[in-house]
Amino acid sequence: MLSSSARRGAAVLLSAAVLTTLSACGAAPDKAAGTAGDGKSKVQPGAAASAADLGGMDALVAAAQKEGKLNVIALPPDWANYGAIIKAFEAKYKIKVNSENPDASSADEIAAVKSRKGQDRAPDVMDLGIAFARSGAAENLFAPYKVTAWDKIPAGQKDADARWYNDYGGYVSIGCDAAKIPNCPTTFADLLKPEYKGKVALNGNPTKSGSAFGGVYAAALANKGSFADIQPGIDFFGQLRKSGNFIPVESTPATVEKGETPISIDWDYLNAGYAEQFKGKGVDWKVAVPTDGVYAQYYSQAVNKEAPNPAAARLWMEFLYSAEGQNLYLGGHARAVLLPVMTQDGTVDKDAAAKLPQIQGTPAFPASAELDKAKATLAEKWDKALS
Repeated sequence: MLSSSARRGAAVLLSAAVLTTLSACGAAPDKAAGTAGDGKSKVQPGAAASAADLGGMDALVAAAQKEGKLNVIALPPDWANYGAIIKAFEAKYKIKVNSENPDASSADEIAAVKSRKGQDRAPDVMDLGIAFARSGAAENLFAPYKVTAWDKIPAGQKDADARWYNDYGGYVSIGCDAAKIPNCPTTFADLLKPEYKGKVALNGNPTKSGSAFGGVYAAALANKGSFADIQPGIDFFGQLRKSGNFIPVESTPATVEKGETPISIDWDYLNAGYAEQFKGKGVDWKVAVPTDGVYAQYYSQAVNKEAPNPAAARLWMEFLYSAEGQNLYLGGHARAVLLPVMTQDGTVDKDAAAKLPQIQGTPAFPASAELDKAKATLAEKWDKALS
């Protein structure tokens, strides 16, 4: 079973309005391959900033089908319903999706873009934590592209130059196997109880994994920290480690099923997915969003500026931000960025939306500078605190 761990860098900004919500030796890509596919537009797919630049969606589809493939990375099939999303895209457009290293982190994605520049096996698109989306844009790694739904994406959820935009998100939650834990914890304070010795895990290393980063940030908020001060969260996990409650085992679907990580701090959409996935398999997975540390994040999409399949990359983005793509995210318990709009226009999957974990209260969000500071603090102090 594939893990959905260790693949994210820090991401954030689940707006209140939405809260109703590696290297390889490939050959160089053919940069001249395909114009718009309609015989009229002179814009190369790699230079297209919108479908209109290529002559419309039909022309984009034709150009993408001429390329015939799409390279993705860091998309576990059990993460936010990506398995179903990839299958739906392939079936709809008859384009082969090459999914590499599904358990990669956001840092790995950026590294692959850099190390494979000019190779036909370079990632065409990326799904990144917001910190990595911002840094990648600053390094000029992404192509500006406005999907058809661009105007529907809240201003606070996208780069003004269309180099990245948020797509789906969730809340830090505590998953617990009630079949093995008599009293499941529902707050960070609970996790310190002696009864949870050797039972608490994170989904990866917070210096590389966005879900783990979110767990530490939430713990900071629960322990008199702030978005400007993540140190209390680091101290909290240091205390958990010292007490023996925290175990340095990366929580994955496999470790959950085997009972190795009976308590897992992870995104609510992943924990909710485990509850369904392991139902009837001896795992009674309960999910709680800790009231003492509410933290939410979104993940961002971006197109590789040097994508070997530039038309397919742009078509993938269009699919993800279509009603079909957004509803598929909802089917994986993730909160789609266009959920409010789709609720208003009647295109939302009401059954899927109704299954989203319930949240009380309105969370706050860190500023970019605060995120950068938290990331730097973790890089400097996490390993020492957990050693």
